[in-house]
Amino acid sequence: MVTKKPKTEEAEEVVQAEEEVVAEEKNGNGSEKYFKSIGRRKESTAVVRLYTRKSTDPVHEDRALITVNDKDYTEYFTNKNLHAVVESPLKKLKSMNRFKATVKVSGGGSSGQADAIRHGLSRSLELFDSNFRKKLKKAGFLTRDPRAKERRKPGLKKARKAPRWAKR
Repeated sequence: MVTKKPKTEEAEEVVQAEEEVVAEEKNGNGSEKYFKSIGRRKESTAVVRLYTRKSTDPVHEDRALITVNDKDYTEYFTNKNLHAVVESPLKKLKSMNRFKATVKVSGGGSSGQADAIRHGLSRSLELFDSNFRKKLKKAGFLTRDPRAKERRKPGLKKARKAPRWAKR
């Protein structure tokens, strides 16, 4: 009689091997240590992976190494103000060229996405070194902005906008 136990062990080994391959493919060439965190703002969610910069990575004196949805953050966000928002945690710590980050962001508008990236980047920098917390907290980058769109109430057109009212 053949037991089913070895088949399940083989299947588990295959699943584990597939997960390892996926992790290596996502990290680029080989496996690389990173600090992962999630940032949120309004309807936007950003998953940030923070890597320490290698000597082989390209260097830009005035820009950070941040890729957002497989694009450079300067290409993804066309507004200069949003560039400043995204790189503000790194500027605050004076470490623009020390780290590189990959970000997957979804939902919301461009401003909300930029704020979500700032929040996630700050959280991952805190995971990297807990001494960064004091500066980031003082700047307000670790506090999640709770403001969001208010829900629509019954009988109203929007959250608070009522239909036009006439006495007679």
